[in-house]
Amino acid sequence: MTAAVSGHDLAAALRERFPRAVMDSDAAAVWLTPESVTEVCGFLHDGPEHRFDLLNAISGVDYVEYFEVVYHLTSISRNCSAVLKTRCYGRDDPTVPSVVSVWKGAEMQECEVYDLMGIHFSGHPNLKRIFLWEGFQGYPLRRDYLEPPLPYTWPHGG
Repeated sequence: MTAAVSGHDLAAALRERFPRAVMDSDAAAVWLTPESVTEVCGFLHDGPEHRFDLLNAISGVDYVEYFEVVYHLTSISRNCSAVLKTRCYGRDDPTVPSVVSVWKGAEMQECEVYDLMGIHFSGHPNLKRIFLWEGFQGYPLRRDYLEPPLPYTWPHGG
C-alpha cells in the first residue's frame, strides 16, 4: 500500500528550501504560491529525498472566490504519495504556471483543466481545448456556467 506523506511534514521540508513557497498545509496537502509551483514540483521530482516521478492527476476546483489546482504525486521508488494545491484568483483569466517541463504527462491534463474550467497554464507548449471545439463559449465545470441556474424539477413529478 502506498503511504501518504503528511502535508505538514512535506511543508516543513519545502519551507527549508523554499521559504516563501508554502502558504499553508494540513494533514493531507500542502498549498503553494502559484508562482512557485513549477520550481517546487521540479525539486520534488528531481530531489533524491523525494523522487516524485509520477504525476497521477491534475484537477481544478471552483470555489467561486478562487480556483484551486490540485496535483496528486507518487514516488514509485519510495512507495509514497503527496498532494499539492495552489489557488488562483479572478474569474476572467485565472492562471497557474505549467508543470509540463517537470512531468510530460501533465500536458493533456492541463489541457483538460483549461478546457473544462478555464484555468490557463502559462508556459504550456500547446494549451488548447481537447473535449470541446474551439469557439465554444464558457467552461462547463465552472459553478457559474449556467447563470442564472436552471430550476431543478424532480423526475416523475416527485
